[in-house]
Amino acid sequence: MIEFKPIRLEDRATVERYTMPSAIVNCDLAFANMFCWQGVFRSAWAEVGGFLVIRFQIDGGTKIGYMQPVGPGDFTPILPLLREDAHAHGQRLRLIGLTDEGRDLIRSTAAGDFAFASDPAAEDYIYDADDLRQLPGRRFQPKRNHLNRFAAAHPDCRYEELTPDRFAACMALERAWRRTHEGHTAELCAEQRAMQLAFEHFEELGLRGGCLLADERLVAFTYGSAVNAQTFDIHVEKADPAYVRDGAFTAINKLFAEQLPARFTRINREEDLGIEGLRQAKRSYHPVLLQHKFAAIRLHPDEIDCKRLWLAAFGDEESFVDAFLVRHYSRRRMLTAACEGRTAAMLHLLPFATELGPATYIYGVATAPACRRRGLASQLLHEALRIVDERGETAFLIPTPGERHLRDFYARFGFEGDTPVHFRTADGFDFGTGDPTTDRAMIRPSARSSATSPIPETLTATYLSEQ
Repeated sequence: MIEFKPIRLEDRATVERYTMPSAIVNCDLAFANMFCWQGVFRSAWAEVGGFLVIRFQIDGGTKIGYMQPVGPGDFTPILPLLREDAHAHGQRLRLIGLTDEGRDLIRSTAAGDFAFASDPAAEDYIYDADDLRQLPGRRFQPKRNHLNRFAAAHPDCRYEELTPDRFAACMALERAWRRTHEGHTAELCAEQRAMQLAFEHFEELGLRGGCLLADERLVAFTYGSAVNAQTFDIHVEKADPAYVRDGAFTAINKLFAEQLPARFTRINREEDLGIEGLRQAKRSYHPVLLQHKFAAIRLHPDEIDCKRLWLAAFGDEESFVDAFLVRHYSRRRMLTAACEGRTAAMLHLLPFATELGPATYIYGVATAPACRRRGLASQLLHEALRIVDERGETAFLIPTPGERHLRDFYARFGFEGDTPVHFRTADGFDFGTGDPTTDRAMIRPSARSSATSPIPETLTATYLSEQ
């Protein structure tokens, strides 16, 4: 079994012996991030077969994930060891933060054994450092206007290196900033704790930062550390809410970039967390790269059967099926039927909230082409509706557009209507047809809802991920 060790300050040199020469720019591999966020992620490290491996708790929960192994060459020979370690904890192997190259490497050596998905909210924004230092050309004219406005409004403003005598003021500013940001409370509290750790061990972690002063007060600060030899990562950037409209963020961003050593040719400003305002702000600086962070899970036999059948029945792209398997698949919610010793038909019972109350979306109804016309789909639908009726729920599904025989088939089970349906999901997964104008549901109301709740003109279906 692999001997993983908790992230300690004295481990920095060993960890960075792997990360500094690496081409990976993922902010999660900055040693300071690993150390300061260990209260959430419980990160641990090990050296395995010439690679650095980081194990952590995904989103601070109970699921274990492994970062892409860092080191020269092909890391796939150590995957069986990681799989054994995951199994020793009663879990499957989950790899998190894979680069495009890392994903392709696994695909080339373990085809069919893994499913991959990428979350846009977790992608790192990577910038040309000189772009942030100089703000050149017409595309950065709005940023230069912000700088001019800030200088005009605050002629006494000045930039200083962030030093320990400013740490208390930084924490006070962070508290003021946090009071203006509703939501994401747990994440912001965790960030505050990470900041405190960073300030307690600033020099030992190799951190460097800057602060902006105006009107004889601290109005913005930032700090970060190296991800690798050429890439600097911005861990934190905060500004006094009273100075944001004047351009405080633009000012601290540029002034700090100017002070970074020339060896840093790229700057990582981390992810946008799916927050639209943050996404717009990061895009406004014109990143040269969005660093994908793929998640990979090693598939169980039932998931492999699901993927094989899905691809044969629907012809969807493999990336779409993988995204479903990684984010939404549950063997407890899949019904299957066998033919000639293999899984030949399936459907999925997915939990949604609708205007009609709790509802089950009957999704991915598929039969292998060679096993059609044997009653397999009918068998599964009868069982699905028995389960739905026991729950007292409404059932709905979307027949394939243009397939009239499917509408006739589902009508025999009590489904009716042609109601436009609008899906709401936290991760943006498309549970519809790929074209929202053709997402039209047939509905089978529950006994309790049919008497009191008319079918809405449009069904709004919100995915319930934890049911």
